[in-house]
Amino acid sequence: MQLVVMAGGTGSRLWPISRSNFPKQFINLVTEHSMLQDTLLRVDGLKTDAPYIICNESTRFLVADELQNINVTDSNIILEPVGRNTAPAIALAAFDAISKGQDPILLVLAADHVIKDQDEFIRIISSAESAASKGKLVTFGVVPNAPETGYGYIKTGQQESDYFNIEAFVEKPDLDKATSYLASGDYLWNSGMFMFKASTYLNELKLNSPDIYASCEIAIQQATTDMDFIRISKELFEQCPDDSIDYAVMEKTENAVVIPLDAKWSDVGSWASLSDISDKDEYNNVHQGDVISVDTQNTYVYSPDRLTATIGLQDLIIVDSKDALLVAHKNNSQDVKKVVKQLKQENRSEYSTHREVHRPWGKYDSIDNGERYQVKRITVKPGAKLSVQMHHHRAEHWIVVSGTAKVTNGDKTFILSENESTYIPVGVVHALENPGKLPLELIEVQSGAYLGEDDIVRFEDNYGRVAK
Repeated sequence: MQLVVMAGGTGSRLWPISRSNFPKQFINLVTEHSMLQDTLLRVDGLKTDAPYIICNESTRFLVADELQNINVTDSNIILEPVGRNTAPAIALAAFDAISKGQDPILLVLAADHVIKDQDEFIRIISSAESAASKGKLVTFGVVPNAPETGYGYIKTGQQESDYFNIEAFVEKPDLDKATSYLASGDYLWNSGMFMFKASTYLNELKLNSPDIYASCEIAIQQATTDMDFIRISKELFEQCPDDSIDYAVMEKTENAVVIPLDAKWSDVGSWASLSDISDKDEYNNVHQGDVISVDTQNTYVYSPDRLTATIGLQDLIIVDSKDALLVAHKNNSQDVKKVVKQLKQENRSEYSTHREVHRPWGKYDSIDNGERYQVKRITVKPGAKLSVQMHHHRAEHWIVVSGTAKVTNGDKTFILSENESTYIPVGVVHALENPGKLPLELIEVQSGAYLGEDDIVRFEDNYGRVAK
């Protein structure tokens, strides 16, 4: 069995914590681990080969860090240059496995699901292996516990051993239909999790969606390896049709079956759904972070960075980040995506990035800015080095807060310790490295006419970011 984790989503309904360049699968929303890490740890009880992670170009180093932090040292990270939905993403992994002379059973999971009953999950996954090995395309249908209108449904047909034949896939229903589905007992939520042999999936894809098959086949044939990543040609992949596995294969094949799953599953598709699965106090409130509530009921508050106090509230969602605050009624939590759409249309940075930005060498937090200046708190991992670079429009002043910095400033290279500093004029080539065993913390003060991140000319880079 080989795990395929789809980690390319944006999680827009969990804004402002989830953003396009740092989506929900990389955030510790439910446990001490990120949702991607939980997805990988969840299958610890299964014997699996090196997992495939399908992700965006922009999040590749986040994925690598997430795997490293839970000691997953052997993996296949496939970079999608553009999003083309789940059918092509899974095909890339299947083609890559076949190209290595293998034909594994692929367990396809999303990186942003919550499953609280791990033992039951492992039991159901294990029971599906027999059907998958015999050429069935297995999907897992969640046993519904409410008339949910935010999920698609699967209508079960005749039962065969451990699985059901599929009578129909049903789009997201209105409340009346969802209520009738729940009452009938014949419908399951469509979870978006699958299991099948790599060759079975590709054969069905070739039969039912030959354009996707052909595009992904040539994309893998001409893929290149870049550090730890499998890089797909943008020019080739842009030609691939955009389609989900449901539309491209599962609704067309005669070999699709469904196995019921009752393992306390949630796709955490909104703040309200996250509130539903979280532990609550005696007033049905959920507090994440530093929160004081007075005369408040059935309210979710997320405030990891500063104190948030509520008085006399009911049925609300309050989410506080370093640069944005969301206040919404629980009944309207799905409409957060409308805010995200407006942010994108207005080209606002709050759509894509946080104030704190992660880089392969560490992170920086833009703690203050104004006309012709910006102040950042920079954290460099032990042994990491920023690119050798220069700026056309800004000068920089570095002050070490803790740790040790190895600095290149023009034709000089030297060591800075705590409370020591250096000034880098406009146009001077420079670099920053952490030669120590502890994180390096420093304050960077930028000044100049233009302070955008695109005013960086890289000459050398350990992470392959030098323009070719």
